[in-house]
Amino acid sequence: MTAGDGALADALSEHGADILRYLQRREPDQAADLLGETMLVAWRRRDDAPSDRAELRPWLFGIARMSLRGYGRDTRRGLRLVEKVSAHAPIPSEPDDALAMDVRRAVATLPDNQRELVELVHWESMTLADAATVVGVNASTARGRYARARHALEARLASAIGGVP
Repeated sequence: MTAGDGALADALSEHGADILRYLQRREPDQAADLLGETMLVAWRRRDDAPSDRAELRPWLFGIARMSLRGYGRDTRRGLRLVEKVSAHAPIPSEPDDALAMDVRRAVATLPDNQRELVELVHWESMTLADAATVVGVNASTARGRYARARHALEARLASAIGGVP
């Protein structure tokens, strides 16, 4: 580590709390992530850091400001994308009847590796082979997990709705 690296590390330690407060006032829920981004960018750009220690604080705040602007731009871009997608493929409303709630509760009781396959197949309309790819298992493993999940769901739902097969 060079002397300049040490000065930057010291400045990040010294001014980190101030930068965090600055970010919290603007984006409270994202402040910690934005501080991390600010520190990462500062470290990557350490060759551009001012050599005068008094200039490091405003330089760091400038990076924090740019991180905020980038976050805001990305958020707006994401919202526009959601609007475009939802205009072409409206999100269906969640069913609120008792049977649907029983199904959701039953699915929630499955082990994670089975639950995820069931959700991908039935809620995301994937083939079992595609779901296997998503979760990172081979197709035969997915078939076995899915079969166990179906058996468990049938048993749970039969007891939930009064023994109807």
